[in-house]
Amino acid sequence: MTTKIFIKEKKALGLRIIELREKIIDPRTNKVISQEELGLRTGHAKKTIGEIERGNTNPTLETLLLIAKELNVTINELFQFNMKDY
Repeated sequence: MTTKIFIKEKKALGLRIIELREKIIDPRTNKVISQEELGLRTGHAKKTIGEIERGNTNPTLETLLLIAKELNVTINELFQFNMKDY
């Protein structure tokens, strides 16, 4: 039983990471801001922005706040997930 719950939670986390990635990539590309430019604006390397967008790293809340500010989205928008998928 515990294994099934863990697998379900892991799947839900994966879906949330995908949603978070999209909520960063979509506004960045719509505003025609490169990963390098977003990195400069937030004090992070282009590689770091790429890692965040690929879901290969867990950004801090501070980093997400900086990204949200530069993309003109709220932190609430970044964390608003479609709960029916979970």
